Amino acid sequence: MKKQNAPKNSNLTSFADHLDQQYGKRGTKKREAYEQEYEAFKLGVLIQEMREKQHLTQEQLAEKCGTTKSYISRIENNASDIRLSTLMRIVQDGLGGHLKLLVTR
Repeated sequence: MKKQNAPKNSNLTSFADHLDQQYGKRGTKKREAYEQEYEAFKLGVLIQEMREKQHLTQEQLAEKCGTTKSYISRIENNASDIRLSTLMRIVQDGLGGHLKLLVTR
């Protein structure tokens, strides 16, 4: 049976092209701000998923790592910058995990 190729749609835009159009090319101020916000968002989601997987409330997690429920909430909702030392306490003391950092260019 002969495989048919789908017709190309010139109206489709890749996600990378969309980001370039909306926020500029990598290295521009607007794009770098977007990338930082996205990374903070991912971090908040990761913490929330780990907390929920362990059946912890925000208040319980805050108690385990020496911070407040409102701070945990702000991190999970991407409304707060987080210090590395605080992130380490949340991951290690609060969630029983290990933090590994990867730096790329």
